[in-house]
Amino acid sequence: MAVIHVIIVTYNAMQWAERCFASLRTSSASIQCIVVDNGSTDGTQEYIKTHFPEVDFIQSPQNLGFGKANNLGIEKAYREGAEFFYLMNQDAWIFQDSFQHLLDIYNTYPDPKKIGILSPMHLDGTEKNLDIFFERYLARNTPVNRIFSNTFTSTQQEYYEIDFVNAAHWFLPRKTIEEIGGFNPYFFHYSEDYEYVQRVAYFNKKILVCTKSKVVHDGRQDFNKTSHINAKRVQREQRYLDPRLEFSRSVLKKDFIPDIIKQTIMGKFSTAIRIFKEYKYQKSRFEEIMNSRETLKKKQHSFLNI
Repeated sequence: MAVIHVIIVTYNAMQWAERCFASLRTSSASIQCIVVDNGSTDGTQEYIKTHFPEVDFIQSPQNLGFGKANNLGIEKAYREGAEFFYLMNQDAWIFQDSFQHLLDIYNTYPDPKKIGILSPMHLDGTEKNLDIFFERYLARNTPVNRIFSNTFTSTQQEYYEIDFVNAAHWFLPRKTIEEIGGFNPYFFHYSEDYEYVQRVAYFNKKILVCTKSKVVHDGRQDFNKTSHINAKRVQREQRYLDPRLEFSRSVLKKDFIPDIIKQTIMGKFSTAIRIFKEYKYQKSRFEEIMNSRETLKKKQHSFLNI
């Protein structure tokens, strides 16, 4: 019987620890849980070790961020021979049959090697509604699948292909880890999953959502919760890191120099200075971006030591 290695990164997780880890014990599918703690200060470590001794616990000496910490767990699971990896947020929990439904889809899919990411349906903390972000991901794919119409007319399929799902709940086959790798350490927190999905597309793999599998992500239901992030900068960096798109120093210049000149000519000096500062920032990270692009194109477990 296949064992699913569940990897959870924790950071001050006491608010959800009981619900999260107790739910794993109810799984009808066999699992092994690996926790990587990013330096919690609220007693998360002691609580997990005391109440959930079956968890394989890794203490990071510092806050590595979401991606790097997950990579540690992925590396450990891979060395233990994991066939399936399940990345799960600390503010999340599952139901008894959540994992089994995912395994069923994987085992019956016509070409399992094409599956990059398999996702369950994400409910919010009430367990009554879809997570608001997950619902938006589904709606964005309406032109290519009719999941909402099918649900309304009781003709829902067992799975649908979508173009993105966040990493609160990701089921990754071993082939995905071997070919695509781990998270890009370029991002500390936020956007790691967007960059990873770009690589899934680059390697011609699919993202599927399994309609029978339901899980919970008790995240803040507010589209403004990431308003503190410089969205334009992050989106630009995602584009620069996308191996499907061209990137060079000339591309970088074209993104900024004409606009700087235009704003200067118009007398909008403060705007021109702001754009110039952003240009300097992106220039300072040019080599790191280029190195990342070279790494992720190699098709051999990028960013992982396995």
